[in-house]
Amino acid sequence: MVIDSSFYMNLALREAWKYQGLTYPNPAVGCAIVGQYGELLAVNAHQKAGEAHAEVLALKDAYLKLTNDITIVNIFNSAEIHAYLLKNHHNCFANTSLYTTLEPCSHIGKTPSCASLIAALGIQKIYVGANDTNKEAANGNSILEKSGICVESRVLRKECENLLLPFGKWQEKNFVFFKWAQRLSGTIDDGIISSKNSRKNVHAMRSVCDLIVIGGDTVRNDRPTLDARLVDGKAPDVLIISRQKEFDRTIPLFGVAGRNVFIYDNFSKLDAYKNIMIEGGPQMYALAREHIDLSLCYIAPKFGGKEGFADLDDYFEILNIEKDEQDIIMWMKKGNTI
Repeated sequence: MVIDSSFYMNLALREAWKYQGLTYPNPAVGCAIVGQYGELLAVNAHQKAGEAHAEVLALKDAYLKLTNDITIVNIFNSAEIHAYLLKNHHNCFANTSLYTTLEPCSHIGKTPSCASLIAALGIQKIYVGANDTNKEAANGNSILEKSGICVESRVLRKECENLLLPFGKWQEKNFVFFKWAQRLSGTIDDGIISSKNSRKNVHAMRSVCDLIVIGGDTVRNDRPTLDARLVDGKAPDVLIISRQKEFDRTIPLFGVAGRNVFIYDNFSKLDAYKNIMIEGGPQMYALAREHIDLSLCYIAPKFGGKEGFADLDDYFEILNIEKDEQDIIMWMKKGNTI
């Protein structure tokens, strides 16, 4: 039968984008497992650094579907999943194919090598989106090919490399993304805009960021906390961009234990951090424009408010768009005008 590799790779990509911004310092990665007749056995993604990689989670799900062995359901530790699959697979993956947005890792770190696991399970063919540029984890494709597995690389390469953009930036220097919420009318003012589920998603991202950047006027007017309380996460340091250095120290963000708060009139402090979220509106966007790698927008399905982005003519390329329980979420990068 004819296999549309881009279709299955796109499923892996869409799953991985759900966890973009949550996996630092690891890359966002998605994986799909497909049976011999083209049936989809599993789609999963890496969700948090230190936990199982996308390939392992997808293999766990596919194993359950192929064998009905429910014992694996309650195994969550990556090394334990590896060990259980190696001991109990009984060649059930022999006629399956695996699609992964990133070359399977070759090294043993906080989790075992995905490439070595895949090679031992007897999977017939592997489709890879982007090669791993991290020297420590690279060369997984070589392990697979030496074991006799057919490896097809560069499937939806551009899309997979876009997914890896934050990871590449962390390797070079730092990654900076700009986040805002707006209504269908484009307004960003007058109270809470996004759903609680979207706000939890932002708090989860804050928990893995090491710096949040915000404007001085926003601090004075909104009196925010800028923590990760909705997910019981850690609160990152804060950089306030302001010419005026005086602030009411009862504003909640100043009272978060273990946090450093800096007040600068420039962005030089970004150089000391790796994973950075900028929150704000049009004025902050205009000030930070040259530092922004990706933009993240939450669009709430409602009208209201009065103020929005104006006098800005930037054009964006949408990298991923999805809907949560209520809002539309878009990851974008700066693009060329049409």
